[in-house]
Amino acid sequence: MEKIKIEGQPLPNMPWEERPEGCKSVVWRYSANPVIPRDLLPDSNSIFNSAVVPFKDGFAGVFRCDDTNRRMALHVGFSKDGIKWDINPEVQRFNGDYAYDPRVCKIEDKYWVSWCNGYHGPTIGLAWTTDFKTFNQVENAFLPYNRNGVLFPRKIGGRYAMLSRPSDTGHTAFGDIFYSESPDMEFWGHHRHVMAPAPFEVSAWQCMKIGAGPIPIETSEGWLLFYHGVLRSCNGYVYSFGSALLDLDQPWKVIARSGPYLLSPQTPYECMGDVPNVAFPCACLHDSATGRVAIYYGCADTVTGLAFGYIPEIIDFTKKTNIL
Repeated sequence: MEKIKIEGQPLPNMPWEERPEGCKSVVWRYSANPVIPRDLLPDSNSIFNSAVVPFKDGFAGVFRCDDTNRRMALHVGFSKDGIKWDINPEVQRFNGDYAYDPRVCKIEDKYWVSWCNGYHGPTIGLAWTTDFKTFNQVENAFLPYNRNGVLFPRKIGGRYAMLSRPSDTGHTAFGDIFYSESPDMEFWGHHRHVMAPAPFEVSAWQCMKIGAGPIPIETSEGWLLFYHGVLRSCNGYVYSFGSALLDLDQPWKVIARSGPYLLSPQTPYECMGDVPNVAFPCACLHDSATGRVAIYYGCADTVTGLAFGYIPEIIDFTKKTNIL
């Protein structure tokens, strides 16, 4: 495979652990998982489905922390190494009935937070910050019902761009990924369909519904997107994640999409928790110089795990297992 160009700043201080001896997987788990336990805060029931970004000489993040009343809220945290986190016990307040499953995307000089915001049902909230202390909330991106709002790290065709997954009030058996554009982060349109769940006979782990995960990574082969997929089994839902390549200029056009998953719930902390059998990616860090990527993912809706891989290998895997 020709050398792949990966956009982004070098990040030599990102969390990293080499592939274990004998491991043949394209993505492998951190040996000290879960990287964030459920009880890191005094009143947290669970900490999962959270987002991190490089910030100053370390890392910052916005974390989903459900308290022991089982209320969903967002908290800000900081880390020097991306592994040991200091999470503010005070809730980061936004306008909405609840807040969960954030993503954080740096665009130019601002860090944009998107999350599932409670406004007559789930929709996509948006806010920006420059210091992770003061947040400026803007209008919700869409009407209810919508989830998994994931921004692109730069404008495309002169417009901001976002992936989302229209839904309903519950967790019913449907969910496609769509693309939308905005001139100002307030008015969203030019909606385009990106991907639907795969047929069961083709790729069962993603046959019920799918949704975008971390912020897409720009490469010379296209936008690398990690996304979750759901299998409806005889014992309930199973959340795994795989990868896709989207066209750089028209990201609603899918170049390739992995048939096998990259990672599925197999360890005790992924299979046992408040919602069993969940591996749900929400953030990743990558080093453009080495091609390393570290993926943060929610485990069983209870704790946060970390997995590693090499972007060129993941792109090669995506192309070789392409189901389009």
